[in-house]
Amino acid sequence: MLIIGLTGSIATGKSTVSNFLSSPPYCIPIVDTDLLARQVVEPGTPSYKAIVNYFGPSTPDLLLPSDNNTPRPLNRPALGRRVFGTTEERKRDRMILNKIVHPAIRWEVYKSLLYYYVRGYWAVVLDVPLLFESGMDLICGTVVVVGVRDPAVQMARLRARDPHLSAEDAENRVRSQGDVRGKVEKAEFRGTESARGVVVWNDGDRGQLEREVQRAVRCISGTSPRWWAWVLLLAPPLGVGAGVWNVVVNFLTQKGWEKRVREEKARL
Repeated sequence: MLIIGLTGSIATGKSTVSNFLSSPPYCIPIVDTDLLARQVVEPGTPSYKAIVNYFGPSTPDLLLPSDNNTPRPLNRPALGRRVFGTTEERKRDRMILNKIVHPAIRWEVYKSLLYYYVRGYWAVVLDVPLLFESGMDLICGTVVVVGVRDPAVQMARLRARDPHLSAEDAENRVRSQGDVRGKVEKAEFRGTESARGVVVWNDGDRGQLEREVQRAVRCISGTSPRWWAWVLLLAPPLGVGAGVWNVVVNFLTQKGWEKRVREEKARL
């Protein structure tokens, strides 16, 4: 089964691309880590308790009011204001939040991938905003980055989508997910000819984006046909071998990218 890592930056159109891929004619199942991130911090979960214990004493509005005796849900905008930003304090708090929720999310991701594998799907989309930053690109056969060339377009889309955000809040959220151009470069470094890295540009309207998705799927399916998924399912040792080989190739690619970054910094 091909794992397609889908990423981008906030307000680049990643969710729209995910909707295209999950709908006919593609009907590829989606493992949405944003959705999983909400599930693993629901009241009563270990992650919820850890967040309340750490952030609660210094964040008075961390919890929303409740009409009954059930645990109060997290106030996500308040938590977002606490962790999004470029100051050292916010970076530290964001790192702590990630350490709390990421292990729980990864466990849910692996369970979902196993479920779709045994059901014989030829591909599954792993929708992760911070795919490269979390290191989850290591398990992906293909990475699709949804990008925009003009940062002003990204900011305008974000504020139109979330009008409650101030200009500063919007900028902090964009910066916290990194420059999408850097993600585009990483995808291209993986190999566009082999479709290990694919870029979907979203600077135009919905029709243009849909055509970009069609192009991307043709490219991906051309290098990983459906019959290959059935071979890997019916021959588990071959499937394990292919998975290990994919991880090794991605690991070496990551090391090559890190070397390139070091050499570029050395030339500055």
